[in-house]
Amino acid sequence: QLQFVDSGGDLVQPGGSLRLSCEVSGNVLQYYVIGWFRQAPGKEREGVSCVSAMGGSTNYTDSVKGRFTISRDNAKNTVYLQMDSLRPEDTAVYYCAAVFRPFDSRCSTQTRDYNYWGQGTQVTVSS
Repeated sequence: QLQFVDSGGDLVQPGGSLRLSCEVSGNVLQYYVIGWFRQAPGKEREGVSCVSAMGGSTNYTDSVKGRFTISRDNAKNTVYLQMDSLRPEDTAVYYCAAVFRPFDSRCSTQTRDYNYWGQGTQVTVSS
């Protein structure tokens, strides 16, 4: 059973920045595709970004392109989501998710494609 911890959420003003972290237990991160998702109150969970197992491929939902950057450090067993120019509409609980795909050069931002989920971290963008 893969275990990981999402962290880094906070209250930030519009235009500010946050960096979320997803730390995976054990030295296995390099075998997993990682995605970041978010869920705002009353809305469905949506994919934000993803990165392939070896980091060669990333995807972003249109609303965060140019503002968010996903990266991974397999040596530290951690995936990051750098979020800049934050907007009130980015307010949500953010979840890290994983799926075992060591040889897949692509990644997905569809919730149905992931089977391991973190506990979530709250991001609130407000003045």
